[in-house]
Amino acid sequence: MHTRLLFFAFILTAVKALSAAPAASPDCILIDHVWSGHPVPFALLIERGHQFIAYYDAERRIALAGRSLPDGPWVRVRPEGRPVPKRDHPSNAVGWDSHNSLHLALDRDGCLHLSGNMHADPLVYYRTQRPFDLTTLERIDRMTGDHEDRATYPVFFSNAAGELLFRYRDGGSGNGNDYYNRYDSGARSWRRLLDTPLHDGEGERNAYATAPVMGPDGRFHLVWVWRETPAAESNHSLSYARSRDLIHWETSTGQPIVLPITLAKSDIIDAAKPGGGLVNMTRDLGFDAQGRPLAVYHRYDTRGMSQAYVARPNAKGGWDGHALSNWTFRWEFSGGGSIPSEVSLGRPVPAPDGTVIVDYSTKAAGSGRFQLNSETLAVIAKLPPVPSSIPASLRQVRSTFPGLSVQLQNHRGEGRTWVLRWETQGRNRDRPHPTTPPPSELRLYEFPSAVPDRQE
Repeated sequence: MHTRLLFFAFILTAVKALSAAPAASPDCILIDHVWSGHPVPFALLIERGHQFIAYYDAERRIALAGRSLPDGPWVRVRPEGRPVPKRDHPSNAVGWDSHNSLHLALDRDGCLHLSGNMHADPLVYYRTQRPFDLTTLERIDRMTGDHEDRATYPVFFSNAAGELLFRYRDGGSGNGNDYYNRYDSGARSWRRLLDTPLHDGEGERNAYATAPVMGPDGRFHLVWVWRETPAAESNHSLSYARSRDLIHWETSTGQPIVLPITLAKSDIIDAAKPGGGLVNMTRDLGFDAQGRPLAVYHRYDTRGMSQAYVARPNAKGGWDGHALSNWTFRWEFSGGGSIPSEVSLGRPVPAPDGTVIVDYSTKAAGSGRFQLNSETLAVIAKLPPVPSSIPASLRQVRSTFPGLSVQLQNHRGEGRTWVLRWETQGRNRDRPHPTTPPPSELRLYEFPSAVPDRQE
């Protein structure tokens, strides 16, 4: 099902509406059968009384399903693609790359935007012509038309005024720049938010940044690591910036940063060198009870062991860092391609008693929560993980094909929690597996209360 000839047969596939699969139970819906050869994040959006899902179907093509809540009829579409230079598949079909996540957003008028399936590829972008109407989805091969031939990591989000923004990287791992676009709903067109890239790798590196996070101070906050090459061990220099309007940026002490942000202009949180254990998949940003930013991240200690760290800006223009863990294992990562995470850290959140909570999950030392003194950032307790309200049965593999694991994605919306579930083989550094499992069931589960899992 994934030969070159079959992929190119998809190129001229027209957008068409299809009837949805019947509900298996009041709280479980079979959406479709999907690609299970490797994991790629899907998209689940619940907003303004509508629900949309973007995924890769059994034939590895981009597909969307949508309905009006609570129980409107489902509509599915499969948008057309175009040939991709140097790829053996068109833009609407996924290869073996786990970077090729899908992303959805609604603009002010209710028109749906979709981007994804890119890893240093030409921009992949779709938009509906009418609000909430999937049958009007059309392929649009440009936003601004500038620096859109090697796009990766698309992110939709909104600024403080509610305008739809789009961020992506132009270039490759170890050599790329981050661009930000703003959508004009009246003109139905995109333009640059900034005249320059926000992050500029100067042809020698690239920044791996979180999405901008709105803090309690009304500013957007951002953390990132720099990487010198496609090899994961070349991550270094955890950095920070903040902005009120996403246009004018400054350090933690309010010193303006002249754009674009380069390594030399970065507000360095932790100056770890390449090989020091910084990794782009394990860094996040939250706030303490006073609204001060807190960065959490993974790096090696002086013994070479993996540890979780937290850091906060001080009045002198630096950052005070503290180890949260005393683990005795080392997450050894190197090379390129998608790798599984062996340490994950949740966003720091203030607790009702004024302390700070940081969730963690590790392959070698299990999971739990660090409880921190908000002033000293010292760990005052190690708590068990919050029990999940997702039934254990959803986490159990149901396929008899060897080597599969369960993929779950959560989203809260319309007063409910929704969980997408499907099964896939594991990551293989973006290379084909020797064997391919049959398509997996993509099911949507509805829960009446919040699900506290961090994979949302």
